[in-house]
Amino acid sequence: AVVKTGEDVVREQISKGAILTRVALGHLRVGTFQYIAAKQNINDLEILTNYTIEKYYPNIKSSKNKALDLLNVLIEKQTQLVINWMRVGFIHGVMNTDNMSISGETIDYGPCAFMDSYNPKTVFSSIDQLGRYAYDNQPKITKWNLTRFAECLIPLISKNEDEAIKLATEALDKFEKIYETKWLNMMRDKLGLYGEDNDDKSLIMELLDWMEKNKVDYTNTFIFLTSKTIKNSETYNNADFDLWKIKWVKRLTVFGNSHDKSMELMNFSNPMVIPRNHKVEEALTLASNGDLTLFNKLIKILKNPYLVNNDDLEFMSPAPHSDKKYQTFCGT
Repeated sequence: AVVKTGEDVVREQISKGAILTRVALGHLRVGTFQYIAAKQNINDLEILTNYTIEKYYPNIKSSKNKALDLLNVLIEKQTQLVINWMRVGFIHGVMNTDNMSISGETIDYGPCAFMDSYNPKTVFSSIDQLGRYAYDNQPKITKWNLTRFAECLIPLISKNEDEAIKLATEALDKFEKIYETKWLNMMRDKLGLYGEDNDDKSLIMELLDWMEKNKVDYTNTFIFLTSKTIKNSETYNNADFDLWKIKWVKRLTVFGNSHDKSMELMNFSNPMVIPRNHKVEEALTLASNGDLTLFNKLIKILKNPYLVNNDDLEFMSPAPHSDKKYQTFCGT
C-alpha cells in the first residue's frame, strides 16, 4: 500500500511525500548484523543469530555449528536471488549491506531498473558513478556482502579465531562455483536446453556477445527464439545470428527432447514483458497528474509477465532510441 504524507520531499526535484507499506518474510539485513557486531557484545550477537535461525531457518537450529550453517544457507539463498535478477535483466542499483536481506528477498531497490539492450556494464542509478552495482557486477557485490556477513559471525563460528576464519573462508570460496553452476543452468533454461553439454557455456557466451555487439534487446531476444512475434524483428536478420541459431537448434536435439518441450521451458523461464523504463516513466508522470489508467494497466500486466495478449504488445517494445542515458534515483 502507498499512503501520502501530505508533505513535500526535496530530492532531485520536489516530490509528494509518501509511505510504502510492504510485506516480506522479514526485514533483517546483513547491516543489522554489522551493527550488532560493531558493539562487540557476543551475547547480543548470539541472540540475534538464534532469532534469525528460529525465524527464517529453523531446520538448522539443532546444528552443531549454527553460525557456520547460517552462513552457508545465506550463500545459497543470495546466490539464487542474484541468479534470478540476472535471468530477467534486473539491476538493483544500490546493493550495500543494509540492503541485503537475511531472508534472501529483494528489498530496498529504490533506483532499480530493468535492462533493455544487453550490456553487462549497464548502470541506471544516478549515484553509482563508477558502476559498482552494474548488471554484471551484482554477483561480485553479493559475495562482498556475504563476506561482511561472515566477518560478523566469526566469534560464533569458533572460539578459536583462526579456525573460525578458516571455516568461513572455505564457505565463501564455494560462492563462484555455486554461482557458475546456477548461472549455467539458468541460461540453459532460458534457451530451452535440457541436460548438460560441454559446449553450452561457449554457445551461451556467443549469443550474449552478439547481443552486446549489436545492442540487441535482452528480453526480446529470448522471446524471438520461441517464434513469437515482436516488434523490430528485423534486428535478427543477421548472418552471425543465423550461424549461432543453427548451432542452437542442433543443441536442442542432443538429449532427445522434443522442440515443444524446449519451447515450454523457455516460456517458463523468459518473461514476455518487463517494467520498461519509458513505460514506467510515462505511468508515473500520468499518475502524478491524477491519471492512474496506465499505472493500473501496467501493474495488471506485470502481475503475469509470462503471458501477454495481443492488445498489450506495446509493453514489450524497448524505448525509442535516445542519446540521453536513462537514470534512476532513490525515489524512483
